[in-house]
Amino acid sequence: MASFGCAVGDEAMLQGLLGASANASAVSQFLCQKLETVSTQLLATTRAVDDSYLLYSTYLVFAMQLGFAMLCAGSVRAKNTMNIMLTNVLDAACGGISYYLIGFAFAFGQGPHPNGFIGHFNWGLNDIPSDTYDYSFFLFQWAFAIAAAGITSGSIAERTQFVAYLVYSSFLTGIVYPIVSHWLWSSDGWLSASKTEGPGGLLFSSGAIDFAGSGVVHMVGGIAGLWGALIEGPRIGRFDKHGNVMIFRGHSATLVVLGTFLLWFGWYGFNPGSFVHILVPYSGSRGNWTGVGRTAVTTTLAGCMAAITTLFGRRLLDGHWNVLDVCNGLLGGFAAITAGCSVVAPWAAIICGFVSAWVLIGLNRLAARLRFDDPLEATQLHGGCGAWGLLFVGLFADKNYVREVYGGGDRPYGLFMGGGGKLLGAQIVEILVIAGFVSVTMGLLFFALHKLKLLRISPEDEIAGMDVTRHGGVAYIHQDGSEHMMNMTNINGGGGGLKRGVHPGA
Repeated sequence: MASFGCAVGDEAMLQGLLGASANASAVSQFLCQKLETVSTQLLATTRAVDDSYLLYSTYLVFAMQLGFAMLCAGSVRAKNTMNIMLTNVLDAACGGISYYLIGFAFAFGQGPHPNGFIGHFNWGLNDIPSDTYDYSFFLFQWAFAIAAAGITSGSIAERTQFVAYLVYSSFLTGIVYPIVSHWLWSSDGWLSASKTEGPGGLLFSSGAIDFAGSGVVHMVGGIAGLWGALIEGPRIGRFDKHGNVMIFRGHSATLVVLGTFLLWFGWYGFNPGSFVHILVPYSGSRGNWTGVGRTAVTTTLAGCMAAITTLFGRRLLDGHWNVLDVCNGLLGGFAAITAGCSVVAPWAAIICGFVSAWVLIGLNRLAARLRFDDPLEATQLHGGCGAWGLLFVGLFADKNYVREVYGGGDRPYGLFMGGGGKLLGAQIVEILVIAGFVSVTMGLLFFALHKLKLLRISPEDEIAGMDVTRHGGVAYIHQDGSEHMMNMTNINGGGGGLKRGVHPGA
């Protein structure tokens, strides 16, 4: 924000305007002091508004954890409900500690020596708040980190040992996700479209645009889930001996729909909130507040179009109007538009949603052919649609929006919008490096857990359900036993016992 105080030479100019008056110097000093006070107060107000906006967005993003919990619970069988709910709670809890201790430092810690690959400062929030970051920024980024972990938990649901959840969740939110986010979102990240510090310039004079995380969040979570599900293998009975798919339906469509709407609600913090600052003017009456509104619109349109396309697409292919498929299609549209939500026009968002629906449908059919079992379709939805979203930016990013959001002069923009192929090239690089990095790190972690026999539960526990075998009871109590009281007999064994169901005091 520009200062309203007196710059160098302003005081002398004021004295000249006031003439040879004996009080000219004192008056000019007084005016400059007042203007400096006003400038300081306006700067403080701007920061307060920006931080309040960021915290409000954080609360919306965190509400997505409730959406993930409901979606996951409804998508698994009833016998594993307590297990999946507990993993969702601990994704947030473990992620909070690991991201506080090391994750934020890996993601955004710069210090005196910028490093484009990994951060290395602000351990345990040391030296926070600073001129660059405040506590609100940490909390916002933590909410994103645990969202990535929540995606992975859906891929390996119903067959994973509890200790494996604790290990992978801490590792993903503390190391893997922060490093990727540093590449794209830190001011010295080697892939960042907003790189302003450190050696080298923008990749292909553009950098990769991943505004709210189609790659950083969704691809990271989806690729991690891919390797977890591959190494574990499918759930018992998911495919017969001939490779035919056996339908394992989640136990509650109601919870799936509830979770979907909660995620939709939270996405309005996820995407528009990624502006971080709202009081940033462009020109005239336009500013970041305009971009925030446009981002909410593009997010909405992409999700809506994906839902409608999935509805009719699955009807055409399978002959059913399936609400569960529509919910996943909607979320796939949101995952895809997340990268380019701020730099594309509303009409382009509709194209994004349309294609994302077919990407998800196609990947689900491929997964069935390959006997790949992901109970929530998280790999296909977040990994596949997230990758499409990154390509979409390289094709449809608007010239004016890119300049508004990322600044600079003649920057590359979407190929189909006349901006050449540099931005698309940077987007392809992002897809490849995220897929490779997450495959190496998370793939090795899941493989090590498998070799240590810490990954998959026993067949007996899987068949019985983890709620009973690992968590002390089922999630839904239909009968508490009180209506099945045993017939009581008197101490002498007489027949004057109580009738079943009759309270002794009746």
